[in-house]
Amino acid sequence: MTRRQPLPRDMFDELCPSALLPFRFGDKWAALVLRCLRDGPRRFSELRVPLHRVTPKVLTQSLRGLERSGLVSRTVHEAARPRVEYALTPLGRSMLAPMEAACVWATAHWDELLDARESYDRR
Repeated sequence: MTRRQPLPRDMFDELCPSALLPFRFGDKWAALVLRCLRDGPRRFSELRVPLHRVTPKVLTQSLRGLERSGLVSRTVHEAARPRVEYALTPLGRSMLAPMEAACVWATAHWDELLDARESYDRR
């Protein structure tokens, strides 16, 4: 098994521009899950580190939705202690460039997006 760098707990801090995207890939957490899988397969417990604000139930639902859409594959490795890994499919990998472009756009328009939301909420 190849040793991968652990996912950082603060990978998606409170100021992550993905929270401001005006559209979503699947559910609220799907784009973040895809980003976590960018560098290779991950176990559920690994995904929970940067996605600590997501309940296990909701993360499971998100992974199932991504699998159903063909963006993520789920592989069960049979062993004395079976383990499950999630990985991007080629279709899921094809979402990374558009997601990156959307994050660049959200970062460039961060202040405008926040101002618009605050203005709307004050009404």
